[in-house]
Amino acid sequence: MPRIVVVGLGPGDPSLVTVGTLQAIENIPVRFIRTLQHPSAHLISGATSFDDVYDSADSFDEVYTSIVQQLIAAAHQHSEILYAVPGSPLVLERTVALLRSHTEIEVVLHPAISFLDDAWRALEIDPIESRVQLIDGHVFAEAIRNSSGPFFVAHTHANWVLSDIKLSVPDPDPATPVVLVHHVGLPDERIVHTTWFEMDRTLEADHLTSLYIPSFVSSITTELEKFHELARVLRAQCPWDQEQTHASLVRYLIEETYELVDAINALETNDADDADLIEELGDVLYQVAFHAAIAEEQGRFTLGDVAQTVHEKLVSRHPHVFGDVVVGSAGDVESNWETLKRSEKPERTGIFDGIAESSPSLMYATKAQQRASRIGFDWKDISGPIAKVTEELQEVQEANALGDTSAVTAEIGDLLFAVVNVARHLDIDPESALRSAVLTFRSRVDAVNALAVQNGQNIAEMSLVELDQLWEVVKKHSTH
Repeated sequence: MPRIVVVGLGPGDPSLVTVGTLQAIENIPVRFIRTLQHPSAHLISGATSFDDVYDSADSFDEVYTSIVQQLIAAAHQHSEILYAVPGSPLVLERTVALLRSHTEIEVVLHPAISFLDDAWRALEIDPIESRVQLIDGHVFAEAIRNSSGPFFVAHTHANWVLSDIKLSVPDPDPATPVVLVHHVGLPDERIVHTTWFEMDRTLEADHLTSLYIPSFVSSITTELEKFHELARVLRAQCPWDQEQTHASLVRYLIEETYELVDAINALETNDADDADLIEELGDVLYQVAFHAAIAEEQGRFTLGDVAQTVHEKLVSRHPHVFGDVVVGSAGDVESNWETLKRSEKPERTGIFDGIAESSPSLMYATKAQQRASRIGFDWKDISGPIAKVTEELQEVQEANALGDTSAVTAEIGDLLFAVVNVARHLDIDPESALRSAVLTFRSRVDAVNALAVQNGQNIAEMSLVELDQLWEVVKKHSTH
C-alpha cells in the first residue's frame, strides 16, 4: 500500500525539530512540504512545496483538497513519500485530517512539538486549567458561538484575517483585551497585549502569528445579562413585582404584544421610527425575562434554558439550512415545519391538538378550519362557504325575532365562523381584513366629524340622515 510519512517542523526554532523527524527526512528521498514559509523549512532539502496552490486556489478548501490529491498521486507513483507540515501534524492540520480519511493509502505520523507548546510558555498559562479552546481563525464566528472563551485562535496569518475576525461578531465590546502571539520561540518573539478594536492595526501578522482572547463577551451579551439581572432585582425588591405570577402577567404580555404590533404597523406606514419599535420590543422582552425570573426563583428553569430550547428547536426545524434537506419554496418549508412538529409531539394525536385555545377568536377559527380541512372535512370550493353565510344570517334573523338572546349569541358565532370560512377559501387573513375595516371605519368617522365641525354642526346632535349624507361625501374622497 502506498505510504505517506507525515512529520512536523515544530513551532519555528529548528532546535525543536525531533530526532525522529530528522531521520525520516534523511531516509525518504521524495519529499513534500506544505509551505516554505517556515523557519525550519530549510531542513528539508529538495522538497516540493505547495505555496503555488495557495496563490492559485479560490478558497482554503480548494487548497487543502488540491494538496491531498497531489500527495496521494505521488504516493501511488513512488510508493513512499515524506510530507512536512509546520508545527505538529495533529494540530489544526486540515490536509493531514483529509489524508487520514483516505483508506487506499497508509498515513504514518511522527510526533512533533506544536506551535501551541511555545505559545503556552510565552503566555504563561496552563491550557488545561484555563480550559482554552483552540479554534481556526477562518471560522471564528461559528467556532465561538455559545461560548465566552478563553480562545486561542490559529491561522491568523495576515492582517485581513484579523480584520475579518474583528468584523465577524455583531456589536462587540471594542475594549475586549486580546493578545497577539507573534514569532514565539524565535529571536524576534513578540507578545503584544492590545484590544479587540486595535488587533488588526498593531503589527504585521504572518504565518507565525496567533491570537489569544482571555474572554470574550459581546456588548449584546453584556446588555442582555444586565437586563435579566434587572428583572431579578425587581422581582426581589419591588412589592408589585413580588406579587406577580405567571397567570397574573398574562394580561400584560397580551397588552405589550398588541402595542408591539401597533409599532410595527406604524413603521410600515412611515408614521413612526425605530425608537418606538425598540421600546415595544423591549417591553415584550421584559415579559419573557420576568417569567424566567419567577421560574428561577422557584428553581424550575432559567432564561438560559428558554434560549437554549428555542435555539435547538429552530435548528431542528430548519434542516434546509442546518442539514441536507433541499426545499424549493416557502411552501416546502411550511410543510416540513408541520411534519417536524408532529414528530416532536407524538402525544398530539387529536385533530385539533396543539391549537392555542387562548388565540384571538378569528385566528382560532381559522386554525380549527385548517386542521379539519387536512382530513377532508371542508367545502370543495367557495360556493359552499358563501351559501353558508347566507344561511347563518337568516338564522340570526330568526333567533332575533324569537327574542332568544342565547340563541342569537350562538347564531352570531355561527355567522362569524362562516365568514372566516369564506376568507380562508379566498386565502385572506380574516384578522387582517377585519382590522383594515375597523381602521377604515375610524378614518371615515373622524372625517365625518371633521366635516360636521367645518359646517358648524355637532355630530352628536345630527340625525342619521344627515350623518349618512356626510358619510357618502367621505366615501367619495380618494383618501378614505
